[in-house]
Amino acid sequence: MLFIPLMIVLFVIIIILLPSYLKFIDTSYEKASGNSFFEIFSDKGNWGEFKIYAKLETIQIKKYLMTNLYIPTDKGHTTEVDLIMINQRGIFVFESKNYSGWIFGAENRKQWMQTFRNGIKNQFFNPIWQNKGHVKALMTASGLENPNYYYSYIVFGDDCTLKDVTVLSDEVKVIKQSQLTPYLIRDLKSMPSILTYQQVNTIYANLKRYQLADDATKALHVEKLKAIHNK
Repeated sequence: MLFIPLMIVLFVIIIILLPSYLKFIDTSYEKASGNSFFEIFSDKGNWGEFKIYAKLETIQIKKYLMTNLYIPTDKGHTTEVDLIMINQRGIFVFESKNYSGWIFGAENRKQWMQTFRNGIKNQFFNPIWQNKGHVKALMTASGLENPNYYYSYIVFGDDCTLKDVTVLSDEVKVIKQSQLTPYLIRDLKSMPSILTYQQVNTIYANLKRYQLADDATKALHVEKLKAIHNK
């Protein structure tokens, strides 16, 4: 008697997972990140990064996409960069925030706020500042030290509402996942080519060593983050 209910449950699971799995295998994300389908589907943060990667992959320009880079900082730590896109127009640095709820924040404020209808509120570190730290580390690691060649995109999940978010810098965008493709295509069309193909290839080669980090590197990164937050 248990066989039929079990088959029904299995069928429902397949129906739910199949579209996402087909989308996953249609991208190069697993090769770029080292994460399997179940590793990203079971983790909201990883799932948000995958959705951004999949959107970037569809943009028809010559580019390199890289994800989950563990870049050394000048303080002896590492910083984890969610995604970058390298092309002749510069280096585009993406910070994924696959959040829900209402989002409040400003570029010049250290803490942002996530609120829910039930009254629960969560503070989180300014993602613009966070991505600024990523850019600083990338400038050293890539060999491209001109800050004008970097563009920062903070990408929130579509389940959230950007209720009151203030951005002051032209090179910074705070958007939702569904806005990423049209915003980026518009921006790319308005930007001149500032890098040669050789420079693009060199930047990619310089950063490639920081992709697909081993478990020891990831564990040390988490350990140092905990130590910083516990101070």
